[in-house]
Amino acid sequence: MGKQGKSRSTTDEVRAEVERWIEANWSQEITVRDWWRRLADAGYSSPALSPDVGGLGWPGDLAATAMATLTKARVLGPPAGLGLLLAAPTIAALGRPDQIDRYVRPILDGTEAWCQLFSEPQAGSDLAGLQTRAERDGDEWIVTGQKVWSSTARTADLAMLIARTDPDAPKRRGITYFVMEMDQPGVEVRPLREMTGRAVFNEVFLDEARVRHTDIVGELNEGWRVANATLAFERAGAGHGGAAFAAARPGGRAGDLDRPAASFVGGSGPISGAAVGRRHLKALTELAADRGRTADPLVRQAIAGVRSDYDLLRLLGWKAKAAPGTRTGAEGNIAKIFNSQAVANARDAANLLLGPEGQLVDSEGSAGMFQEMTLFSPAPPIYAGSDQIQRNVIGERTLGLPREPGPPPDTPFSELPTN
Repeated sequence: MGKQGKSRSTTDEVRAEVERWIEANWSQEITVRDWWRRLADAGYSSPALSPDVGGLGWPGDLAATAMATLTKARVLGPPAGLGLLLAAPTIAALGRPDQIDRYVRPILDGTEAWCQLFSEPQAGSDLAGLQTRAERDGDEWIVTGQKVWSSTARTADLAMLIARTDPDAPKRRGITYFVMEMDQPGVEVRPLREMTGRAVFNEVFLDEARVRHTDIVGELNEGWRVANATLAFERAGAGHGGAAFAAARPGGRAGDLDRPAASFVGGSGPISGAAVGRRHLKALTELAADRGRTADPLVRQAIAGVRSDYDLLRLLGWKAKAAPGTRTGAEGNIAKIFNSQAVANARDAANLLLGPEGQLVDSEGSAGMFQEMTLFSPAPPIYAGSDQIQRNVIGERTLGLPREPGPPPDTPFSELPTN
């Protein structure tokens, strides 16, 4: 099996293979850097990717089995973040061979971290209305503008950037997709603190930052198509319950690569509510036991509902990654909407157990994790494209409903009303 193995395996075979591999490779002394290198060498960082770009070409069910086996073994998971979730699959699908060679491997082994510079203060729901501009200067582009809601921008090495390169083209044309280095003059990152007290999101100011012409992904002025591929991966990921690993931060700027991998395992870090997963179920069950409510029919029904949500999210995630001929194209949008409700259901189940304590913060154990999740729970219906936008996309692109009224689609961007 593995990269030289059978084209199709059973989940039991995958589980056994990964268990043997963990036994041979995991140790309490191994560093994050070395562990992630071994995961990448084996193809386990992202098993769904094609073997020629560093994966195993496994379908969604087998990839999920591999991740679940790593989780059960209580080892450090693959390098989490937007590089693995968004940049790697986008570049693997639409990048040039030299871009795949340059960028995908450092994502899979965690040596480079990424952020996403898409949304702007006046171009969130209407992302195609973005106004950050890039102007050609020989072999480079000079980029000026402002981005917002950029997760992990403070520690990112590289960014997925979309900017307007032709203001006289229609707004969905004239946009180009770049890879941009974050550690350079002209890039300023300011954290945005949330109700949780954390600062997951950031705003990024670009003042004549520079991007190489060779770092255009896709074609010049055709970045909207590439951006939509990234958004599809984002929505599928935002709605996929998936495995919940202990998390170290990728990239050299975060400072985790040379720490022991085992130091990130077994902690009780926050459950942000990004997607309902195994960790929510385990924590809910433990909380019910701690409060002596495992026989309460209302509690049991609530936890069973969360389990059903989790299973459905896993199925939707697999469907989003199925063969193109079997998909409607709206799987990621549907999963994203469903996850918003699943997070709310998990929050409500936890607060059924917490009672007034759910209004506090920083309690120990599962109580504290769900208190933070309660504060974070308004975010999933908003990020990765609001749920209202997802419904528009499903209605217009999948169901063929009339588009919302507006200027003709071929109107030059420079002639459109200001957002």
